[in-house]
Order: sequence, then C-alpha cells, then structure tokens
Amino acid sequence: MARKRIYAAFLTTALIATMAPECQAQYTTDWVANTYGTIATHVGNGARSMWVAPEGTLYTASLWDENEGGVALYRNGQSIGSIGINSEFQGGAITGNATSIFAALAFSRNGGSGRVGRYNRTSQTRDLLLAVSATTNEQRADVVTGLATSGSLLYASDFPGNRVRVYTTDGVWQRDIGVSGPGALAVDGAGNIWVAQKSAGTILEFSTSGAPLNTIQMSAASRPSALYFDAATGQLMIGDEGPDMNIKIYTISGIPSLAGTFGIQGGYLDTTTGIKGQVGDKRFTRVTGIGKDSAGNLYVLNNPWGGTWDLGRNGGTDIHAYDSTGKLQWKLQALNFEGIGAPDPGTDGAYFYGGAHIFTGTAGGSYVANTVNPFDYPSDPRLNLNDTQRNEHFGQLTSVGANRILVASGQNPAIFYFFHFNAANGYIAIPDASIPGTAFNTARPVTGGFCLDSKGDVWAGLDRTNHIYHYPLTGFDADGKPTWGAAIATRIPMSIRPLTRIIYLPDSDTMILAQGIAGSWDWTAMNTRIEVYHGWRAGNTTTPNPVINITSANPKSITAAGNYLFLGYVHTAPNIDAFNLITGNLDTTLINSSSGNVDVGNDVDSMYGLRSYLRSSGEYVVTKDNYNGSSMVVYRWTPR
Repeated sequence: MARKRIYAAFLTTALIATMAPECQAQYTTDWVANTYGTIATHVGNGARSMWVAPEGTLYTASLWDENEGGVALYRNGQSIGSIGINSEFQGGAITGNATSIFAALAFSRNGGSGRVGRYNRTSQTRDLLLAVSATTNEQRADVVTGLATSGSLLYASDFPGNRVRVYTTDGVWQRDIGVSGPGALAVDGAGNIWVAQKSAGTILEFSTSGAPLNTIQMSAASRPSALYFDAATGQLMIGDEGPDMNIKIYTISGIPSLAGTFGIQGGYLDTTTGIKGQVGDKRFTRVTGIGKDSAGNLYVLNNPWGGTWDLGRNGGTDIHAYDSTGKLQWKLQALNFEGIGAPDPGTDGAYFYGGAHIFTGTAGGSYVANTVNPFDYPSDPRLNLNDTQRNEHFGQLTSVGANRILVASGQNPAIFYFFHFNAANGYIAIPDASIPGTAFNTARPVTGGFCLDSKGDVWAGLDRTNHIYHYPLTGFDADGKPTWGAAIATRIPMSIRPLTRIIYLPDSDTMILAQGIAGSWDWTAMNTRIEVYHGWRAGNTTTPNPVINITSANPKSITAAGNYLFLGYVHTAPNIDAFNLITGNLDTTLINSSSGNVDVGNDVDSMYGLRSYLRSSGEYVVTKDNYNGSSMVVYRWTPR
C-alpha cells in the first residue's frame, strides 16, 4: 500500500511538472561572492579594520553596507549582528575593550570626519563622541587612521594632525604625541605605544609618557597597514600591504628583531605556490586587520585591491581564521558590492569575472583571484582615487582563442576600461585602454550604449552623434594586448532614438537596441521599446523584427545570449524577464529561490548589472548584481 501511495505521488508530481506553464520552466537560483546568501546571514561589505575580543567575537568596520550597520560582528564563522547604521562609520579604524567599541565615524555624519564614537558592547548604542582631529571635511580618505586601548587609555592616530592623541576611555584628553603621518596602533605589555608610518615603512615606539624609544625600519617597499601586540608571546605582528603581502612578527624585548613571518611572501602575487593573482589560505592581499582571541586563534582581515572612490565600494571583506598552529579553520568573504561578474566563455561559464575579482562554484562559491596588481601597474584605473564612477566593479568579458579581454566599468558608466591577460601575469588584468580614449580615437563619452561582443569587437553609442560606432578587433600582440581598427559608423534608426543600450551577437548577426527617454536628464534610463535586428552586418539596419514593447515599469539593464534577451528592472522587483529574440515573446521570468535560501536583492540599479552566457549544454547562466547582500545572484536556466 505504501509503495502504491509513493507511485501515485510520483505520477502526480510528474503531471504537475508536465502541465506547468513555460514561465515556470526549470531554473535554479544560486549566488557567489559572499559566504552566505541571505540578508540575515550575509558577510558585510568592504571591511577595512578589525578588532578581536578575547572570547573570539570579531568586530569589523566599513563605510557602507546596504542592509546592516557599519560595524559587523562575527563569531565561529557566522554573522551575529551589527552596530549602528550603514553609513555611520568611516571604516578605517576600530578597537575595543571589555565593555566598549571605539570606531572612526563617517564624514557624512556626526559633524564631519575626524571623530570617534564609543559604543557599549552590550546595548550596542553610542554613549560618547570624541573630536579627535581638526580635519572635518575629508570625504575620500581616513582622518583617524589607527585606534588602540590599554587599560583605562584610548589612543587615536590623527593623520592630518601628525599626532597620536591619548585619552582616557571616558574621553578625557591626556596628551598628544607628535608623529608624522601616523597610522595603525598597538600597545604592548609595558604600556609602550607602537605607531605605524605606512608610507615610510616604519613603526615607532613611544613610552607611556610619549618619549621616543625604538624604531622598526622595514624595507623601503613595505607598507605597515595593521599592528597587533600578542601578549601571549610578547611579539608585535605587522601586516605588510607592500609587495611582500604577509605578516611580519617582531620580538620587541630590547632592540626589535624580526622573528618570523606568517603568510606566503608575495601573497596573492607569488608564483612559486600558485598562479599570480590567485588568492588562498595564506596568499594574502591587503592585510588591514590582525587579532587573536584568548584561545590563541589568529584572525586576519584582508581588504582586496580594487576600489578607492568612496571607501565603501572598496575591494571587499576577506577574513581568515587560523587555529593556534596556523591551520586555516574558516573564511568569511564579501567581495561584490555594487558590481557584477561575467561568465567566462573560456571555462564554459564556470568562472565569473568581476571588475577586480574572479569567482567560481556554487552556494557562495570560491574566491579565485584578485586581478589588480598595484605594484606593477600603479596607474590601473581601478585604483584611481579621482575616479568619478564609484569604482570599476562591473565586469564584461570575452574569450577570443586563447586570449581574454576584460572590460571594467562603474555603476552607470560613460567610460569603459580595457584589460588583457597573459601567461606570465596569470590572473592579473593588465591595463590597456579606455573608450573614450586615444586607442579609439575619441574623447566623447559613451552615453548611447556599449557592447564588447563575443568576437572581441567593440560597439559604442558616442555622445550626441546619433551613430553607433563599431571598432573591429584586429588582433593581439605577443603579450596578449588587443588592438582595434578604425570605427565604422552606422546611423541609429530614428525609431529607437535616443539610444541607450547596445548588444550585438556575432554568431547570429543580431543587433539589439534599447531606447532611452527623450528629453530626460537621465541618459542612463531605458524606455519601453527594444528593437531586434537580424542580419545587422549583412545590411539590415532599418527593419527590426521583433520589436519588444516592455510592459513592466522601469527597465534598467539588459543582456543577451543565444536566443534570449534578459531584462532587469529598477525600483520595482528583482525579477529577470527572458524574451525570445525570434518571437519577441516573454518566455519565462526568473524570480527567486523556491527554497527561499538565496536573497535576490531589490532590483537592478545599474546599467550593466546583468550578464549572461549560453553554455555548451544548452543551459543559460545569468548573473545579477545584488547590492543588498554584497553578492552576485546566479540563475541557471534550461528552456523547455
């Protein structure tokens, strides 16, 4: 009888699946770039400093997380809450003691930059405000660059003030210690203060009264970015974000001397233990936080390279936890805030290339590589402090033979940056050119749409020209650097003006054009009309078929692969509609996870926040920016 009931249930399930409409075609909802996939559990965005409590609670500070406070709390590899609101903290400095947390506050709040807030660890509310620096108008850099406590004293580095300020933990000023460009701080067992001068590669020691004592002079290339005094060993641990990318350990009784290191020398850029750019167990990027708990477990915070504009859209959060023997226990990662990763054709969609990072896998995935090398390519636009596009975290990618071309851009870009790869540099993306720029012989911004097609050709709608400019790929040099030929201009059809999006699919000679909103100040906005031209390069540049008329509000981002156009919306719903490029019909809608264990965000609020790829198996992979969960949603769909 039980067997008959099971069989009947199977038949019922099969019948329902057979009768399900096309809009319920099979797809899965997944995510990468964050250890956890829901808002309640996700790892916070862009942590740039860390303090570890004796019981093993980690407190990290960041300038912005869309859905939680700027100080995030973690224990045993899990998120356990947050403090404050998402724009309350600057992110560059945090410390604590048994009862309180002290953190540098953001420029936009609390009277400007240069202030420190004290927060009760139990109530998680602020109970003290300290004006540490006279500089209150700095938006794009840290003013308070280091914090430390010892007993009843609080120490704070005032970088523009060239001093370390000493207060009681109740905020009563005690003294100032003059230090040029002070940064990270630590206090040893004798109460002496250690101050990093990052740009000079030095760490200065001062007595409790402020008298100068010893100096640790690291190499000229070293950049001491984090300090931690290990009371159990009496040693000073120094995070070096210079080319060594490791932690240096100094014995500080008497004349300081180097006792050892932790981490692979060269970090993620080392080529003896991995591929250049590859991250891993001890292949660190920027070490910005070090701490231990009372059990001797070591915690290392990395802030991977790529992103500087407003400090909140920085390289990401990457925390490694090690036991007392140095064995990796767990990792917490959040590496994709306000950005997207493109499925890699060279791996049949198994890898995803963001503007600065590479991911793979499922259910959070694996962080493969940081593609920025700040030492060999210091002028990389992804490191440009004066960038106006909130960083280049949106990746577009194509593979042409053995060569890959990466394009990185911002949230709503008018400029696109090109990179190539080669064997010698591994995963490092080598800066090449930009449009507008000399390589494309134009200074006009790209306001009418952009496309890097699967053959490596570039298509751009240059501002106020009413033309689409096609730059054919002419080849690669011996280093793998691509070049493009002179532009071929085609008039934009009147029926689709003003043009705001371009997608060209060379395998089927299909051009997809999306209309902007006439007379609008917002050139990034889409209207409700999309035209599909079959045989564009064969000469059909005037007769679209089909024309897709969008009925849902606020279309924002489009991507296409194979037979489908995928469309996302802003200020409405997170749904992704899939339109058939032959019929123009809406064939399916990718909504969310049937199990509810993957957050898919609110919407798509970026021009290029969707990417897609048709795998050799016939499966479509569609990626979506999820700024809510500091992650990237991955839909996998096989049409039926």
